[in-house]
Amino acid sequence: MIVLGISGFFHHDPAAALLADGRLIAAAEEERFCRVKHAPGRLPLEAARFCLEASGVSPKDVDALAFSWDLRAGLRAWPRHLRRMGHDPLRAFKNARDLWKRSRKIRKRLQRLASEIGLDARLVPVEHHLAHAASAFLFSGFDDASVFSADGRGELACAWAGEGTPEGLERLREWVLPDSLGMFYTSVTQYLGLPPNDGEYRTMGMAPYGDADKAELGDCLRTGADGFRVDGSAVGLSIRNGRGSRRLYADRFPARFGPPRIGDGLSEPHVHVAASAQKALEAGAVSAVKGALAGPLARSGRLCLAGGVAMNVVLNRRLGLLDGVDRVWVPPAPGDAGCAAGAAAWVARDGGDAIRPLESPFLGPAFSKDAVRTLLESRRLPFAEPDDPERECASLLARGEVAGWFQGAMEFGPRALGGRSILAHPGKAGTADRINASIKFREPWRPFCPSVLAGEASRLLVEPFDSPFMSFAFTVHKTWRDRIGETVHVDGTSRAQVVDRERAPGFHRLISGFFERTGIPAVLNTSLNRRGEPIACTPEDALDVFFGSGLEHLYLEGLRISKAPAAGGGYSSWVRGNEHGGIVLAETPGTPRPPRIPKGQ
Repeated sequence: MIVLGISGFFHHDPAAALLADGRLIAAAEEERFCRVKHAPGRLPLEAARFCLEASGVSPKDVDALAFSWDLRAGLRAWPRHLRRMGHDPLRAFKNARDLWKRSRKIRKRLQRLASEIGLDARLVPVEHHLAHAASAFLFSGFDDASVFSADGRGELACAWAGEGTPEGLERLREWVLPDSLGMFYTSVTQYLGLPPNDGEYRTMGMAPYGDADKAELGDCLRTGADGFRVDGSAVGLSIRNGRGSRRLYADRFPARFGPPRIGDGLSEPHVHVAASAQKALEAGAVSAVKGALAGPLARSGRLCLAGGVAMNVVLNRRLGLLDGVDRVWVPPAPGDAGCAAGAAAWVARDGGDAIRPLESPFLGPAFSKDAVRTLLESRRLPFAEPDDPERECASLLARGEVAGWFQGAMEFGPRALGGRSILAHPGKAGTADRINASIKFREPWRPFCPSVLAGEASRLLVEPFDSPFMSFAFTVHKTWRDRIGETVHVDGTSRAQVVDRERAPGFHRLISGFFERTGIPAVLNTSLNRRGEPIACTPEDALDVFFGSGLEHLYLEGLRISKAPAAGGGYSSWVRGNEHGGIVLAETPGTPRPPRIPKGQ
């Protein structure tokens, strides 16, 4: 059975995924093609075309078009939503009206997508959180597991707890608006001066600089033995379907903590608000998992996580350390983009296919060395062709230089995993500041991540999680905090990727070469993009990053281009007419990078 899944086109992060005979063979986010971050409100037309073309599947051969939204799920949840909206019943009735309006709009947009790419397949709705849950459980390889999904909202449901077995997925508990962990965290994110549905990971990164006890948010999100409740009069006040929303937080936030945060620096009390939001999020999710999934966890010891909230790696670590959890799995695209794969997998399973475990996140576009060579020659860009690009790049990194790494198929999901990455030495002091300032152009306090060889991970990282998709925050062993200090956050943790040879042979070989030269089995790895941009998809995108930043070297399918060293230690471009090479963006005045945690702590 061939199933094309799509998601996010009515909100954000639209994507497409294609399953054939139960195997996920192609998947990509629309933002990578249209070059608009999160591609709000767009149909995943280019992503769908890519999936079909890359798989060699004719549109006429597609049996079903699955999409991650189902009006019936919203109508089923609406009575509970009405009861929870006692403070604002008019809003509940408006939400019911909006369900019908959105259903009609979705149907029209699906018909447009089918027409534009030549599909003649049946349309199959899959409720939003079931698609999330399927994206986690069905690709995990587990026979049975507990499943927890949480995000801003689906139809009306905001969180879902259930059990996966060989017979399928059973819902055990569901939370509906306004009880939304994602909406709570997004509202605080907006108060912190960060964009909703985009800046939440920065709120998570800001949290360790604050003290949760100095900014209490317990009245906004309360926990109990049966889970959590969110005060809908405090957060999510004007949330809309698109990314351009109005104010999401109540007057009590500025009344209690002062004006919203402005700029890129860290300040009080905003860092304390971030810490309190992270603490409340973790408490709510822990209460939900313990309350709803105690039985399934006792039976299997396995936990699958999905939904936008599962992109919070600190929360994932907390859930993975709960008593009774032996193994935890998070897909590479836990947010709305991953619903494309989840919806397709659920429909394929319903049609009798056995869903195969996910083997690799590298499911996007790939480009041959010959195609890259033709591009560079057409632009008259001089390049080198090293015999062993992985080992040469490892040598450059060992000398303290920074390189872009573009190899193989693009990753599916929000994180660079060695296909579209910027790499550097994780222990050379000042490297993180330099990349933030002159390459990524982002806040100086933002942390970076290490990619660690699987066979060496236990020497560097305390927790035993399998993290091929950079899904968890790890405690770094004290003896390694200085040696990979550019990738250690102020609380002594790192969001690490554990790299094995089977999933990423080229990237594994590169890190192994760096290990041989430095004794450090890890490299600093961040996405190949600049602030506000999607990760690079094509060689042209990678060249834009290279010439629009202070990036020193770029490897494109084994071909290297480099900038000439300039006077004063920087890098200047040798490309005629280029005005971007060697840009250095000074840090925001008055916002120095906070100190690392002291040695021995």
